[in-house]
Amino acid sequence: MARILIVEDSPAMRAYVRSTLEDCVLGLAGDVDIVEAVNGFDALRLLPRGAFDLVITDINMPDINGLELIRFVRQSDRYRRVGILIISTQATERDVQRGLRLGADLFLPKPFTPEALRDAVIACLDGRAQSAETDAPLPADRADGAEESGSPPPARAPEPVTRTKQPGSGEEGGG
Repeated sequence: MARILIVEDSPAMRAYVRSTLEDCVLGLAGDVDIVEAVNGFDALRLLPRGAFDLVITDINMPDINGLELIRFVRQSDRYRRVGILIISTQATERDVQRGLRLGADLFLPKPFTPEALRDAVIACLDGRAQSAETDAPLPADRADGAEESGSPPPARAPEPVTRTKQPGSGEEGGG
């Protein structure tokens, strides 16, 4: 069973992420236990209460923002191997690279489709499971952003995941 912590200050977005993950539980190969935090401070309070496989976090939040949360998780021996997925409207290339350098596994810009979220969550969980099996160093172990030979850097989610067309938006091709 995958245990996921959703860190999002918007109640509507938290509910959307939760319901999307609950609806796609078959794609996650088993049951999913979802815990919600209303901001980074709340997430720091909840992290010690159980082992999490994945943290899904927004960047812009009051008190402790998503980037500060990622920095804490990656600097902690206890949480270092937890997968991290950023979901944010703050998605310039600079923002994406900063989040990935801090140790996020993937970055999914808002708005996104349920399929894009499902694919990103599965990719994060699968990547962490494979790293744990091989006991190979993870890109997130390098909070300073330094590259190691032979280890690919973490990346933005594939194009179909990052560029979504919203129904009725008038967009042609996303962007």
